[in-house]
Amino acid sequence: MDLFDQAAAVYEASFPMETWFERALFFSWYCSIRDCTFCFMSAQPKNIEPKTMRRSTESLLAEAILCRVLGWDSGFLSGGINAFTPADMKQLLPTLTAAYGNKFWLNVGPLPRNLLESYRPYLSGVVGALETVNPLLHKKICPSKPMEPYLRMFDEAHALGLQNAMTFIVGVGETKEDLPLLLEIIQRYHISKIHIYSLIPEKGTIYTEKDIPEPLYQAWWIAQVRVHCPTISIQCGIWKDRIAALPILLKAGANSFSKFPATRLFGTARAHDVEQQVACAGRSFRGTLTKLPVINWEDEVQRLPVTDAIKQRVHQKLHQYLGRMQRNVTCGSNLLPVKTGRVPAV
Repeated sequence: MDLFDQAAAVYEASFPMETWFERALFFSWYCSIRDCTFCFMSAQPKNIEPKTMRRSTESLLAEAILCRVLGWDSGFLSGGINAFTPADMKQLLPTLTAAYGNKFWLNVGPLPRNLLESYRPYLSGVVGALETVNPLLHKKICPSKPMEPYLRMFDEAHALGLQNAMTFIVGVGETKEDLPLLLEIIQRYHISKIHIYSLIPEKGTIYTEKDIPEPLYQAWWIAQVRVHCPTISIQCGIWKDRIAALPILLKAGANSFSKFPATRLFGTARAHDVEQQVACAGRSFRGTLTKLPVINWEDEVQRLPVTDAIKQRVHQKLHQYLGRMQRNVTCGSNLLPVKTGRVPAV
Protein backbone atom coordinates (compact mmCIF):
# COMPACT_ATOMS: atom_id res chain seq x y z
CA MET A 1 0.00 0.00 0.00
CA ASP A 2 2.97 2.34 0.48
CA LEU A 3 3.66 1.98 -3.26
CA PHE A 4 0.05 2.81 -4.14
CA ASP A 5 0.02 5.79 -1.77
CA GLN A 6 3.21 7.07 -3.37
CA ALA A 7 1.76 6.57 -6.87
CA ALA A 8 -1.44 8.37 -5.88
CA ALA A 9 0.58 11.32 -4.58
CA VAL A 10 2.63 11.46 -7.79
CA TYR A 11 -0.55 11.37 -9.88
CA GLU A 12 -2.20 14.14 -7.86
CA ALA A 13 0.89 16.32 -8.26
CA SER A 14 0.91 15.83 -12.03
CA PHE A 15 -2.74 15.68 -13.14
CA PRO A 16 -6.25 16.92 -12.27
CA MET A 17 -8.28 14.52 -10.12
CA GLU A 18 -10.42 13.30 -13.00
CA THR A 19 -10.69 10.28 -15.25
CA TRP A 20 -12.42 9.32 -18.48
CA PHE A 21 -13.39 6.35 -20.62
CA GLU A 22 -11.40 5.52 -23.75
CA ARG A 23 -13.01 3.46 -26.48
CA ALA A 24 -10.82 1.79 -29.08
CA LEU A 25 -12.32 2.00 -32.57
CA PHE A 26 -11.82 -1.26 -34.48
CA PHE A 27 -12.30 -1.10 -38.23
CA SER A 28 -11.70 -4.83 -38.72
CA TRP A 29 -11.34 -8.09 -36.79
CA TYR A 30 -8.82 -9.51 -39.23
CA CYS A 31 -5.06 -9.85 -38.80
CA SER A 32 -2.68 -11.28 -41.37
CA ILE A 33 -0.49 -13.08 -38.82
CA ARG A 34 -3.06 -14.39 -36.31
CA ASP A 35 -0.60 -16.27 -34.13
CA CYS A 36 -0.23 -14.10 -31.03
CA THR A 37 -1.05 -16.74 -28.46
CA PHE A 38 -3.26 -14.57 -26.20
CA CYS A 39 -5.35 -13.02 -29.00
CA PHE A 40 -8.81 -14.21 -30.04
CA MET A 41 -7.78 -13.73 -33.67
CA SER A 42 -5.34 -16.63 -33.28
CA ALA A 43 -8.36 -18.94 -32.96
CA GLN A 44 -9.94 -17.75 -36.22
CA PRO A 45 -9.98 -20.01 -39.29
CA LYS A 46 -6.81 -19.74 -41.38
CA ASN A 47 -8.65 -19.25 -44.69
CA ILE A 48 -10.67 -16.27 -43.54
CA GLU A 49 -11.36 -13.56 -46.13
CA PRO A 50 -10.15 -10.16 -44.84
CA LYS A 51 -12.98 -8.11 -46.36
CA THR A 52 -15.61 -10.19 -44.54
CA MET A 53 -14.19 -9.02 -41.21
CA ARG A 54 -14.37 -5.29 -41.94
CA ARG A 55 -16.80 -2.92 -40.34
CA SER A 56 -18.83 -0.64 -42.54
CA THR A 57 -17.80 2.99 -42.91
CA GLU A 58 -21.17 4.14 -41.58
CA SER A 59 -20.74 2.07 -38.42
CA LEU A 60 -17.32 3.62 -37.73
CA LEU A 61 -18.55 7.16 -38.39
CA ALA A 62 -21.58 6.66 -36.15
CA GLU A 63 -19.38 5.37 -33.34
CA ALA A 64 -16.95 8.27 -33.74
CA ILE A 65 -19.85 10.71 -33.36
CA LEU A 66 -20.94 8.93 -30.19
CA CYS A 67 -17.43 9.13 -28.76
CA ARG A 68 -17.28 12.88 -29.33
CA VAL A 69 -20.75 13.70 -28.04
CA LEU A 70 -20.56 11.46 -24.95
CA GLY A 71 -17.08 12.61 -24.01
CA TRP A 72 -15.26 9.34 -24.68
CA ASP A 73 -11.67 9.52 -25.84
CA SER A 74 -10.63 7.25 -28.66
CA GLY A 75 -7.98 5.02 -27.12
CA PHE A 76 -6.76 4.21 -30.60
CA LEU A 77 -7.89 3.25 -34.08
CA SER A 78 -7.03 -0.36 -34.80
CA GLY A 79 -7.91 -3.33 -36.95
CA GLY A 80 -5.16 -5.91 -36.99
CA ILE A 81 -2.00 -6.06 -39.09
CA ASN A 82 -2.69 -5.66 -42.84
CA ALA A 83 -6.45 -5.47 -42.29
CA PHE A 84 -6.50 -2.29 -44.41
CA THR A 85 -4.24 -1.27 -47.27
CA PRO A 86 -2.49 2.12 -47.05
CA ALA A 87 -4.96 3.41 -49.65
CA ASP A 88 -7.88 2.24 -47.50
CA MET A 89 -6.41 3.95 -44.45
CA LYS A 90 -5.72 7.21 -46.28
CA GLN A 91 -9.35 7.26 -47.42
CA LEU A 92 -10.76 6.45 -43.98
CA LEU A 93 -8.72 8.79 -41.77
CA PRO A 94 -9.98 12.21 -43.00
CA THR A 95 -13.69 11.39 -42.66
CA LEU A 96 -13.24 9.56 -39.36
CA THR A 97 -11.22 12.47 -37.97
CA ALA A 98 -14.01 14.86 -38.99
CA ALA A 99 -16.61 12.70 -37.24
CA TYR A 100 -14.57 12.38 -34.06
CA GLY A 101 -13.44 16.00 -34.02
CA ASN A 102 -9.87 15.18 -33.13
CA LYS A 103 -6.82 13.27 -34.30
CA PHE A 104 -6.36 9.55 -33.64
CA TRP A 105 -3.78 7.26 -32.13
CA LEU A 106 -3.15 4.57 -34.75
CA ASN A 107 -2.49 0.95 -33.80
CA VAL A 108 -2.08 -1.13 -36.99
CA GLY A 109 1.35 -2.70 -36.64
CA PRO A 110 4.78 -1.21 -37.38
CA LEU A 111 4.64 1.54 -40.00
CA PRO A 112 7.51 2.79 -42.20
CA ARG A 113 8.41 6.46 -42.36
CA ASN A 114 6.60 7.12 -45.66
CA LEU A 115 3.26 5.96 -44.23
CA LEU A 116 3.81 7.86 -41.00
CA GLU A 117 4.33 11.00 -43.08
CA SER A 118 1.22 10.23 -45.15
CA TYR A 119 -1.01 9.68 -42.11
CA ARG A 120 0.54 12.40 -39.93
CA PRO A 121 -2.13 15.11 -40.53
CA TYR A 122 -4.70 12.86 -38.86
CA LEU A 123 -2.65 11.36 -36.03
CA SER A 124 -1.88 12.25 -32.44
CA GLY A 125 0.59 9.41 -32.44
CA VAL A 126 1.21 5.72 -33.04
CA VAL A 127 0.71 2.73 -30.78
CA GLY A 128 3.16 -0.13 -30.71
CA ALA A 129 1.41 -3.34 -29.63
CA LEU A 130 4.45 -4.74 -27.84
CA GLU A 131 2.30 -6.66 -25.30
CA THR A 132 5.37 -7.68 -23.27
CA VAL A 133 8.98 -6.53 -23.02
CA ASN A 134 10.87 -9.70 -22.05
CA PRO A 135 12.56 -10.74 -25.34
CA LEU A 136 12.24 -14.49 -24.76
CA LEU A 137 8.61 -14.25 -23.68
CA HIS A 138 7.84 -11.95 -26.60
CA LYS A 139 9.13 -14.50 -29.11
CA LYS A 140 6.94 -17.12 -27.46
CA ILE A 141 3.65 -15.21 -27.35
CA CYS A 142 4.11 -13.07 -30.51
CA PRO A 143 6.16 -15.34 -32.85
CA SER A 144 5.35 -13.36 -36.02
CA LYS A 145 5.36 -9.90 -34.46
CA PRO A 146 8.98 -9.07 -33.50
CA MET A 147 9.71 -6.03 -31.37
CA GLU A 148 12.38 -4.46 -33.56
CA PRO A 149 10.07 -3.03 -36.28
CA TYR A 150 7.98 -1.35 -33.58
CA LEU A 151 11.08 0.16 -31.99
CA ARG A 152 12.16 1.54 -35.37
CA MET A 153 8.67 3.00 -35.83
CA PHE A 154 8.96 4.73 -32.45
CA ASP A 155 12.20 6.39 -33.56
CA GLU A 156 10.72 7.48 -36.89
CA ALA A 157 7.51 8.75 -35.31
CA HIS A 158 9.40 10.76 -32.71
CA ALA A 159 11.55 12.31 -35.43
CA LEU A 160 8.37 13.36 -37.25
CA GLY A 161 6.88 14.99 -34.15
CA LEU A 162 4.35 12.24 -33.45
CA GLN A 163 3.78 10.79 -29.98
CA ASN A 164 4.49 7.16 -29.11
CA ALA A 165 2.31 4.79 -27.10
CA MET A 166 2.56 1.08 -26.31
CA THR A 167 0.44 -1.77 -24.98
CA PHE A 168 1.47 -4.04 -22.10
CA ILE A 169 -0.51 -7.10 -20.96
CA VAL A 170 -0.06 -8.53 -17.48
CA GLY A 171 -0.68 -12.22 -16.90
CA VAL A 172 0.90 -13.63 -20.08
CA GLY A 173 4.06 -14.88 -18.37
CA GLU A 174 5.97 -11.75 -17.42
CA THR A 175 7.45 -11.32 -13.94
CA LYS A 176 8.12 -8.28 -11.79
CA GLU A 177 11.78 -8.65 -12.73
CA ASP A 178 10.79 -7.37 -16.20
CA LEU A 179 10.06 -3.89 -14.79
CA PRO A 180 13.50 -2.43 -15.64
CA LEU A 181 13.05 -3.55 -19.26
CA LEU A 182 9.68 -1.81 -19.44
CA LEU A 183 11.03 1.42 -17.94
CA GLU A 184 14.01 1.34 -20.30
CA ILE A 185 11.73 1.11 -23.36
CA ILE A 186 9.49 3.90 -22.05
CA GLN A 187 12.44 6.22 -21.59
CA ARG A 188 14.50 5.22 -24.62
CA TYR A 189 11.63 5.41 -27.11
CA HIS A 190 9.82 8.49 -25.75
CA ILE A 191 6.66 6.61 -24.78
CA SER A 192 4.15 9.23 -23.64
CA LYS A 193 1.22 6.84 -23.17
CA ILE A 194 0.92 3.22 -22.07
CA HIS A 195 -2.09 0.89 -22.08
CA ILE A 196 -1.71 -1.61 -19.22
CA TYR A 197 -4.17 -4.44 -19.70
CA SER A 198 -4.87 -7.58 -17.74
CA LEU A 199 -5.09 -10.87 -19.63
CA ILE A 200 -8.50 -11.81 -21.00
CA PRO A 201 -8.43 -15.63 -21.40
CA GLU A 202 -9.87 -15.98 -24.90
CA LYS A 203 -11.56 -19.22 -25.91
CA GLY A 204 -9.44 -21.30 -28.26
CA THR A 205 -6.11 -19.81 -27.16
CA ILE A 206 -3.45 -21.36 -24.93
CA TYR A 207 -4.66 -19.07 -22.13
CA THR A 208 -8.27 -20.33 -22.19
CA GLU A 209 -8.03 -21.95 -18.76
CA LYS A 210 -5.53 -19.52 -17.25
CA ASP A 211 -6.59 -17.57 -14.17
CA ILE A 212 -7.18 -13.84 -14.52
CA PRO A 213 -4.43 -11.85 -12.77
CA GLU A 214 -5.39 -10.30 -9.45
CA PRO A 215 -6.25 -6.58 -9.68
CA LEU A 216 -3.48 -5.77 -7.21
CA TYR A 217 -0.96 -7.28 -9.62
CA GLN A 218 -2.16 -5.08 -12.49
CA ALA A 219 -2.17 -2.13 -10.08
CA TRP A 220 1.46 -2.89 -9.09
CA TRP A 221 2.60 -2.39 -12.69
CA ILE A 222 0.58 0.80 -13.02
CA ALA A 223 1.97 2.18 -9.77
CA GLN A 224 5.56 1.38 -10.68
CA VAL A 225 5.22 3.12 -14.04
CA ARG A 226 3.52 6.12 -12.41
CA VAL A 227 6.24 6.53 -9.76
CA HIS A 228 9.09 6.20 -12.26
CA CYS A 229 7.39 8.18 -15.06
CA PRO A 230 5.30 10.88 -13.34
CA THR A 231 3.84 12.54 -16.45
CA ILE A 232 3.17 9.52 -18.67
CA SER A 233 -0.50 8.87 -19.57
CA ILE A 234 -1.59 5.46 -18.29
CA GLN A 235 -4.73 3.72 -19.45
CA CYS A 236 -5.92 0.68 -17.50
CA GLY A 237 -8.05 -2.03 -19.05
CA ILE A 238 -11.08 -3.31 -17.16
CA TRP A 239 -14.03 -5.40 -18.37
CA LYS A 240 -17.69 -5.79 -17.44
CA ASP A 241 -16.77 -8.28 -14.71
CA ARG A 242 -13.79 -6.29 -13.36
CA ILE A 243 -15.48 -3.00 -12.51
CA ALA A 244 -14.74 -3.38 -8.80
CA ALA A 245 -11.00 -3.18 -9.60
CA LEU A 246 -11.31 0.35 -10.98
CA PRO A 247 -10.70 2.31 -7.72
CA ILE A 248 -7.41 0.56 -6.96
CA LEU A 249 -6.23 0.91 -10.58
CA LEU A 250 -6.98 4.63 -10.47
CA LYS A 251 -5.34 5.03 -7.08
CA ALA A 252 -2.29 3.25 -8.50
CA GLY A 253 -1.98 6.12 -10.97
CA ALA A 254 -4.00 5.32 -14.08
CA ASN A 255 -5.36 8.35 -15.94
CA SER A 256 -8.19 6.61 -17.78
CA PHE A 257 -9.78 3.23 -18.42
CA SER A 258 -10.97 1.13 -21.35
CA LYS A 259 -12.27 -2.34 -22.26
CA PHE A 260 -15.80 -1.64 -21.01
CA PRO A 261 -18.50 -2.45 -23.64
CA ALA A 262 -19.89 1.04 -23.43
CA THR A 263 -22.47 1.10 -26.22
CA ARG A 264 -23.96 -2.29 -25.33
CA LEU A 265 -24.06 -1.58 -21.58
CA PHE A 266 -24.70 2.18 -21.74
CA GLY A 267 -27.19 3.23 -19.05
CA THR A 268 -27.28 -0.19 -17.38
CA ALA A 269 -26.58 -0.97 -13.73
CA ARG A 270 -23.02 -1.88 -14.68
CA ALA A 271 -22.46 1.50 -16.34
CA HIS A 272 -23.75 3.22 -13.21
CA ASP A 273 -21.40 1.04 -11.18
CA VAL A 274 -18.45 2.26 -13.26
CA GLU A 275 -19.30 5.89 -12.52
CA GLN A 276 -19.79 5.08 -8.81
CA GLN A 277 -16.40 3.34 -8.66
CA VAL A 278 -14.80 6.44 -10.20
CA ALA A 279 -16.33 8.52 -7.40
CA CYS A 280 -15.04 6.01 -4.83
CA ALA A 281 -11.55 6.63 -6.21
CA GLY A 282 -11.92 10.35 -5.54
CA ARG A 283 -12.00 11.28 -9.22
CA SER A 284 -14.51 13.25 -11.24
CA PHE A 285 -15.72 11.55 -14.43
CA ARG A 286 -15.32 13.38 -17.72
CA GLY A 287 -18.09 12.30 -20.08
CA THR A 288 -20.94 9.91 -19.38
CA LEU A 289 -21.83 6.22 -19.55
CA THR A 290 -25.37 6.69 -18.26
CA LYS A 291 -27.06 9.83 -19.64
CA LEU A 292 -27.93 10.51 -23.27
CA PRO A 293 -27.93 14.21 -24.17
CA VAL A 294 -30.92 15.57 -26.05
CA ILE A 295 -29.40 17.12 -29.16
CA ASN A 296 -30.11 17.18 -32.86
CA TRP A 297 -28.29 14.04 -33.96
CA GLU A 298 -29.17 14.73 -37.58
CA ASP A 299 -27.05 17.88 -37.41
CA GLU A 300 -24.10 15.78 -36.29
CA VAL A 301 -24.51 13.53 -39.32
CA GLN A 302 -25.03 16.36 -41.80
CA ARG A 303 -21.72 17.95 -40.87
CA LEU A 304 -19.79 14.92 -42.12
CA PRO A 305 -17.75 15.47 -45.34
CA VAL A 306 -19.31 12.46 -47.11
CA THR A 307 -21.95 11.87 -49.76
CA ASP A 308 -25.66 12.05 -48.98
CA ALA A 309 -25.93 8.30 -49.49
CA ILE A 310 -23.30 7.65 -46.81
CA LYS A 311 -24.92 10.21 -44.51
CA GLN A 312 -28.19 8.31 -44.78
CA ARG A 313 -26.50 5.07 -43.79
CA VAL A 314 -24.67 6.78 -40.92
CA HIS A 315 -28.02 8.18 -39.73
CA GLN A 316 -29.54 4.70 -39.73
CA LYS A 317 -26.59 3.13 -37.94
CA LEU A 318 -26.38 5.93 -35.37
CA HIS A 319 -30.04 5.51 -34.47
CA GLN A 320 -29.56 1.77 -34.10
CA TYR A 321 -26.95 2.52 -31.44
CA LEU A 322 -29.07 5.25 -29.84
CA GLY A 323 -32.19 3.08 -29.80
CA ARG A 324 -30.48 0.36 -27.79
CA MET A 325 -28.79 2.86 -25.49
CA GLN A 326 -32.07 4.71 -24.84
CA ARG A 327 -33.83 1.42 -24.04
CA ASN A 328 -31.12 0.67 -21.49
CA VAL A 329 -31.50 4.11 -19.93
CA THR A 330 -35.31 4.06 -19.84
CA CYS A 331 -36.02 0.40 -19.10
CA GLY A 332 -32.92 -0.68 -17.30
CA SER A 333 -32.46 2.19 -14.88
CA ASN A 334 -35.57 4.37 -15.35
CA LEU A 335 -33.49 7.46 -16.06
CA LEU A 336 -34.43 10.16 -18.54
CA PRO A 337 -32.03 11.80 -21.00
CA VAL A 338 -30.28 14.94 -19.83
CA LYS A 339 -30.99 18.05 -21.89
CA THR A 340 -27.86 19.85 -23.00
CA GLY A 341 -26.79 22.37 -25.56
CA ARG A 342 -25.10 21.40 -28.78
CA VAL A 343 -21.95 19.41 -28.12
CA PRO A 344 -18.93 21.00 -29.83
CA ALA A 345 -16.16 19.08 -31.51
CA VAL A 346 -13.15 18.37 -29.33
